[in-house]
Amino acid sequence: MTQASSQTTTVAKKTKVQSVRPCLTFKEGAEEAINFYVSVFPNSKVLSMLRSDGNGPLPKGSLWHASFLLDGQEYTAFDGGSSFAFTEAFSLVATCETQDELDQIWARLIDGGEEGPCGWLKDRFGVSWQVVPAALGRMMSDSKSGNPAKMMEALLKMRKLDIATLEQAYRSGV
Repeated sequence: MTQASSQTTTVAKKTKVQSVRPCLTFKEGAEEAINFYVSVFPNSKVLSMLRSDGNGPLPKGSLWHASFLLDGQEYTAFDGGSSFAFTEAFSLVATCETQDELDQIWARLIDGGEEGPCGWLKDRFGVSWQVVPAALGRMMSDSKSGNPAKMMEALLKMRKLDIATLEQAYRSGV
């Protein structure tokens, strides 16, 4: 073990973190985005919202801090001002069991946004999403039951993912 990794391990053992959760920083409109997201996913709700009184860097009424659940996972968000923008370097992944579920989530998230390749989209708030089938991980990693390369070949040609087409491509290499 190197000295650097030994030090990292020691620090990790001493550090006590209450929790780790993503924080989304919007230019503006965080409250609208949060309310939209909790309407899209089951087991979701707003936990708290704190608005600016106008005595700080953000205009009165801007979202200072919010805490919310999306399908049981806690997130925080706030309005950060014009210097903040989302990129594809960070995305949220919505894992769907069925094509119907995938289609519904995709339709809600893409409304006012834009499609990307391979199951990716950018919603109307600028947040990048991957809307993927739960079976994708299995197909990507199980070369005994199918052909992951053929499945990936099919996936790379898609925008919104089609589970039946991916499964067919995966099975075609058996």
